[in-house]
Amino acid sequence: MNTDPVQDQPAWWTHAVVYQVYPRSFADSNNDGVGDLGGIIGKLDYLAELGVDVLWLSPIYQSPQHDNGYDISDYRSIDPTFGTLEQFSELLDGAHQRGMKLVMDLVVNHTSHEHEWFREASSSVDSPKRDWYWWRDPRDGFAAGEPGAEPTNWGSAFSGPAWTLDQASGQYYLHLFAPQQPDLNWENAGVRSAVYEMMNWWLDLGVDGFRMDVINYISKDPSLPDGVVPAGGLRGDGGPHFISGPRIHDYLQEMHREVFSGRTADLITVGEMPGATLDEARLFTDPARKELDMIFQFEHVGLDYGPGGKWDYRGLDLRDLKTSWNRWQKGLADTGWNSLYLNNHDQPRLVSRFGDDSRYRYESATLWATLLHLQRGTPYIYQGEELGMTNVPFTSIEDFQDLESINYYNEATTALGRDPEEVLAKIRIMSRDNARTPMQWTAGPQAGFTTGEPWLALNPNYPTINADSDRSGDQSIYRFYQKLIRLRHDSAVVRLGTNTLIEESHRTLYAFTRTHDGETLTVLGNVSGEELTLPPELGQGEWVLGNYPAREALRLQPWEARVLRTTVR
Repeated sequence: MNTDPVQDQPAWWTHAVVYQVYPRSFADSNNDGVGDLGGIIGKLDYLAELGVDVLWLSPIYQSPQHDNGYDISDYRSIDPTFGTLEQFSELLDGAHQRGMKLVMDLVVNHTSHEHEWFREASSSVDSPKRDWYWWRDPRDGFAAGEPGAEPTNWGSAFSGPAWTLDQASGQYYLHLFAPQQPDLNWENAGVRSAVYEMMNWWLDLGVDGFRMDVINYISKDPSLPDGVVPAGGLRGDGGPHFISGPRIHDYLQEMHREVFSGRTADLITVGEMPGATLDEARLFTDPARKELDMIFQFEHVGLDYGPGGKWDYRGLDLRDLKTSWNRWQKGLADTGWNSLYLNNHDQPRLVSRFGDDSRYRYESATLWATLLHLQRGTPYIYQGEELGMTNVPFTSIEDFQDLESINYYNEATTALGRDPEEVLAKIRIMSRDNARTPMQWTAGPQAGFTTGEPWLALNPNYPTINADSDRSGDQSIYRFYQKLIRLRHDSAVVRLGTNTLIEESHRTLYAFTRTHDGETLTVLGNVSGEELTLPPELGQGEWVLGNYPAREALRLQPWEARVLRTTVR
């Protein structure tokens, strides 16, 4: 890991493509309605045929599942919902035999409230592990349990206060997410040592790295000051006091020394970092600093938010995305590395959010795939993205299981008095459940995902949108993704070429070049449902790839993507 990608021997992950598996929704082998390890094992050939290099598994650890596995009660056990440690070893071996690596989801900003560490910490104020979590007395002048008695005014990411009262001790504990997810206190060396020991255990077992959940939240300002309450909000924004906090670089460098230093395997470390800036990303991913290989940043997936945040959906102005992506491409061109994604388990479906999921579903899905995969960085595919799976026509709040969506609905309709139908319309667009409905394999019962009752209702369009029909159709999104993956594997210009944005102010044309060693790829995308006339200088070159069979040199069809090659020797 941490090989400088701009040197003569680029890191292996510069030519890799990662596929994210959300195990609960991928494939069910025992027909209990929940995806599992056996289901993933049964689909390894599908993934190998797609051509991906790395499988990233969302959490499969022991968990009470209050947040679908991101509340871990035992880091070294597989939750029975998903299978056994023996099955995990079978999955790991199967992936390796097919030339794929396997990455675990590392969730160490917080644990489950059922983890033995928290059980012990909450057993007594004198517990040796009390300081493994963040505990505080009520606010001065308030009695425990009174409204406003929380130690700070911070709100949690899932609505409500970021503090919950422990009745037994009269103190509050901090949770940036659900009350069942108490935050670990990384100021405590014992916490860090226990986490590193666990990570080493998994690497010794043979896993190939970690995607680290909200890893830039682990360092808090120990004074835990109040945050600014935004206009129209109920609680303070604690972000400035825990996003990329005061000791974050110390912790990541220590993690590297204690876990990764000296290992000879080709590993990968990816940090999910909400709120990370470009300047911070350069530090986090600078190989000389020995922290992380790449990060997930969130700037581009917040561009369609309104002033009220995620649930204040306004739609995307393409010019904003071009500006954002170009800034990150330029900013990490000489130091660090980009993670490229538009879909994951926390984002609504790409083709519904940014494309046309009805008339031009194939075209817009493949256009966005082209624009993403031909940037400089490591592309990530979220399960079903390669089939053009869409958002779900949820009809009521009872259709949702996502904690974030349900909590927001309850708070918005009750505490803020907003119209339930208007709130539901916002949730329908942006809810995480859009990405979490079961994978659509066939047109048969339950989409071939299970013969039982799925844990979350299927998208009703599965009879027409599924892996079988897509892979056998004349217009196959899956086959297009295969071509993009092969192009990255085979082309040095895709892996390492410089990126130059063209026509930055154009409202519907996304055009850029990649140049390396005398070769230039020109990538053209018409991000609209109308025909587009190209500037004459952009129609030149040898055709490499596109999502339309017929091509007019200076005209792009609705949602057309085109890649052209020119060579100077």
